[in-house]
Amino acid sequence: MAGSAKMQNLTPDSLSIRLGICLMLVLGITSVAAFAQTERQPVHHAQPAEPTDSARVIVRLKRDSALRSRHRLLATASASETRGAVTARADSLGARLGMSLRAGRALNTHTQVVTASGISGAALAARLAAEADVEYAVVDQRRTHFTALNDPLYAQGPPISGNTGGPAVGQWYLRAPAGEIASSINAIDAWAVTTGSSNIVVAVLDTGVRAEHPDLAGRLLAGYDIISNATTANDDSGRDADSSDPGDWVTSHESSGPGQLRGCTVEDSSWHGTKTASLIGAASDNGVGMAGVAWGVSLLPVRVIGKCGGFDSDIIAGMRWAAGLPVPGIPTNTTPARVINMSLGGNGACSAAYLDVIDAISIKQDPAVIVASAGNSLGHAVRAPANCPGVIGVAALRHTGTKVGYSNVGPEVSISAPGGNCVNAGSAPCLYPILAATNTGITTPLASSYTDSFNYSVGTSFSAPLVAGAAALMLSVNPSLTPAEIKTALQRSARAFPSGSAGGFTQTGAIAACRAPDSSDQLECFCTTLTCGAGMLDVASAVALVTPTSKILQMSGADCIFNWAERAYPEYFAPAGMASATSAPYYYRYYPGTGNNLGISSNDDQLWGLGPITGYRLSPFGTVAAFMNMAGCSQ
Repeated sequence: MAGSAKMQNLTPDSLSIRLGICLMLVLGITSVAAFAQTERQPVHHAQPAEPTDSARVIVRLKRDSALRSRHRLLATASASETRGAVTARADSLGARLGMSLRAGRALNTHTQVVTASGISGAALAARLAAEADVEYAVVDQRRTHFTALNDPLYAQGPPISGNTGGPAVGQWYLRAPAGEIASSINAIDAWAVTTGSSNIVVAVLDTGVRAEHPDLAGRLLAGYDIISNATTANDDSGRDADSSDPGDWVTSHESSGPGQLRGCTVEDSSWHGTKTASLIGAASDNGVGMAGVAWGVSLLPVRVIGKCGGFDSDIIAGMRWAAGLPVPGIPTNTTPARVINMSLGGNGACSAAYLDVIDAISIKQDPAVIVASAGNSLGHAVRAPANCPGVIGVAALRHTGTKVGYSNVGPEVSISAPGGNCVNAGSAPCLYPILAATNTGITTPLASSYTDSFNYSVGTSFSAPLVAGAAALMLSVNPSLTPAEIKTALQRSARAFPSGSAGGFTQTGAIAACRAPDSSDQLECFCTTLTCGAGMLDVASAVALVTPTSKILQMSGADCIFNWAERAYPEYFAPAGMASATSAPYYYRYYPGTGNNLGISSNDDQLWGLGPITGYRLSPFGTVAAFMNMAGCSQ
């Protein structure tokens, strides 16, 4: 090793590498009563009723349609060429129906939006669907968002002072389950295998992301703003390359006025996309802020919802763009996503338009796995698009593993993950929220910040990103996985839900087993595999299940090397027989007798060391393969 004669005895000839070992943090967990009082719920975003005097419809032309042939639209068409083709098609369809149709955005070469006045969306969709040229026509509905490391907030939130601070349990949901905290996802043990590969791209279809946040700075690829309506976009423009979040606040004047936002929920800016992006991939182990599930992957912000949510047509176009499929009128994404997170949704069944785009994504090379939130309507049916075939729908759990009151349930749910729960009612600090990155601005952006026990984040919106992060880690160790294989592995590796046989009580009485959704609310309940998916997300088990044998053998080979080093160099590695441990991204062995460390990194095939033997500098030893050969370990 550089500058150390002692190191030359250990280092194979001509091998020179970098070295580093991180010791695991000792993390305390605050104990709180298991079954609690009425939970506080996420803000419910009103989905404005469809107007009866105006229509917005997604229409897809048949492949052999004469209308499609007459007004051809190529995938490579410019914005002006796209506008000409969709306008001509809308005019032609309108002439057949004896009404004026206005052309909206194109989703692909044969699907577009049309709008009209004096008719409802359902009525216009029915009339268009009857046309010989039309494969399907569906209402373009508005959807809304559902509302051991050295990162200081991982272990504990800031001290509570007045109405700020907390939670005392920090990022409880990332740790291994312990005590009454049954639903935490055990990401920490997965990090010993991988913290994510930059080659894996996770698209965050949401409100956009504040790229200046210290836990997201330098973590984002160049995304896109897919919102076509300037009022919804709130940035004085339609679609453009600026995927930042300008804020999505809605005033009482806008909600009660005659404009496009009439009937929308009055609210401050949510910074929802910044929150979900941070849960997936916040910069971690950097001494700043929080930790993300997969901090080594690349994040792709795709802005599809703004003020009062977003329309299906923009969300579907965003899915296409994120996956690397062409969207007429905008440049093709050159960094296609392998994972798409959608913490959004709305009422109704999965439409033909969603089925169409999911099918298109599934048949492309290296298809993206799609993860979506089940919804927050107090135990009712799973919302679209989480209820679509081919989507991993995610329900939310309390810290104890029961279904949290707000989460929707049903057979469409694939798996469940923590969604945040407060335990206490009223104005007391929320005890188990999902800590995430945010912004302090009530309307436009101000300072970067984090949610806490007062400005808290709870909802299935925050369960889905944990699953999306898990999928990204799985792809990082095994990029050949298909979406179906990822879903199967997540479900096979999931931990069983707590059993209702142990009893449990809330303020309102005993906790029942979750039932199939109907027209009535269903609050906290014991999950079943028919209502909450296969079980509770376990990231470490999922990653282990899909990790190639070669990487597993690397860890067993490391133990063989450690044992050899103890025999050959007892003056440096003593006492012998110390247990190996993990601390992302390292698998290592610490020798308290000499203060030295030996370890391997999941990010490469190298042996690392640290301690007096290296002058306390991170120093290289050689490849694992070379040391296995020297130590006589089988490969």
